[in-house]
Amino acid sequence: MPQRKIAVIGVANAYGAGDPACQDGPEILRRFEFLDDLAPADGTSQWDETLRPSHESAAGPLPALSDMTRRLATAVRGHLAAGNFPLVIGGDHSCAIGTWSGVHAHLESRGPGARLGLIWIDAHMDSHAVYSGSSQNIHDMPLACLLGHGAPQLSGIADAAPTLRPQDVCLIGVRSFEWREAALLLTLGVRIYYMQEVHERGMSAVLQEARRHVCRETAGYGISIDLDALDPLEEPGVGTPVPDGLLRAELIQALAPLRGDTRLQALEVVEYNPDQDPNFTTAQAVHDLCCSLLEPALA
Repeated sequence: MPQRKIAVIGVANAYGAGDPACQDGPEILRRFEFLDDLAPADGTSQWDETLRPSHESAAGPLPALSDMTRRLATAVRGHLAAGNFPLVIGGDHSCAIGTWSGVHAHLESRGPGARLGLIWIDAHMDSHAVYSGSSQNIHDMPLACLLGHGAPQLSGIADAAPTLRPQDVCLIGVRSFEWREAALLLTLGVRIYYMQEVHERGMSAVLQEARRHVCRETAGYGISIDLDALDPLEEPGVGTPVPDGLLRAELIQALAPLRGDTRLQALEVVEYNPDQDPNFTTAQAVHDLCCSLLEPALA
């Protein structure tokens, strides 16, 4: 990005996931310096203190996650206001509620009614609108929450409900979903690029089209990458692997032309599970994906 400080925000959340190991992902990436070379020559990159949810109470995980996503939204909005570029490293994908609520709040502060576009790269839809207290898999809900259809405790973060309009959102790489969430997105009119279409047209063509789609009527856009969008044969370090995913090289190639895009407001990479990544293969993928967008071009 053109001389914008890259503010790396770790989010050690796993209350929303079935496997809690993803909460350790940000700290592993930080401890082993996987993102340290994002800093340009002038050293404009920094890790914030890692955000952690408060302890779960008898009321369940929702209050703790609501608090954490509000703190994350505040942090993201603060960095944008200071002219920095937020790079959010989760944790489970429920952190997206805070990330994109914060970006939207920042855009609205610059111009009331400003809209945010979002490219959601994921094997799943994450669009269950009804919270199941038995499963407590809130990482199945964040996109629904951002669209104003999720748990009420999570759908009004940063006084921006809904955060997203359906026509400003694209999903890419979907290949595992349930009919209820598919029906919701179909009814809303959200554009979905299923994995079959990505295979047929190529990731680069799909991503360029998605960018045009989410930029049509918005003040800026973001990219949220769930690592399970990648093929687990190549990238094992995820909590919910789904076969037949994207290859690292093709996603890097697709993202690279967006480097320096001034309309890009933030990047989010989530669901890194170090317990499933003994050789740090997927940690390296996090590094490579981030560098494809954020590493400064050589002079």
